[in-house]
Amino acid sequence: MAVTTGLVSRMIRAMKLESALYEEVEADKSANVQAGLVVLIASIAAAIGAGLSGATSGGVLAAVWGLVMALLGWLLWALVVYLIGAKLVKGKQTQSNWGEVARTIGFANSPGVFNVLSFIPVAGPIISIVVFIWNLVAGIIGIRAALDFSTARAIVTVLIGWLVMFLLRLFLPMPM
Repeated sequence: MAVTTGLVSRMIRAMKLESALYEEVEADKSANVQAGLVVLIASIAAAIGAGLSGATSGGVLAAVWGLVMALLGWLLWALVVYLIGAKLVKGKQTQSNWGEVARTIGFANSPGVFNVLSFIPVAGPIISIVVFIWNLVAGIIGIRAALDFSTARAIVTVLIGWLVMFLLRLFLPMPM
């Protein structure tokens, strides 16, 4: 398959859970902006879905704040996963940096575009759960690529990362 570097093409490949895509963006330092755009697009889709369902209010200011928090959350999550994966559970093959992790995790948010459908009665919550699991699997594949891990080590990294993020949110006033 030919490698294409367009944003939409990469997002589709990320949604297809193509390991090669995650390896590609790990190595492509120019994909930082694209990874951030993926996070923004997924966040906008989720905001639209929530807005159409009536699950949110606050207008434009709330939407802008949500986008800022999505970007900050992505960057913090990438940092937490990087520190855990590259320092705490580092494997023999692990050679990575924060940027590689951030890019792969950014693209792992690609399935989030389907959260725009979360407003659909009955199906909306099911779609949201499917998207959450899809994002999780994509994130594990991205972490596996960025940190040169086995799938098991990537899962452990995610689980420890979730615990760290939970504790951070519990003890620090973070509106994420």
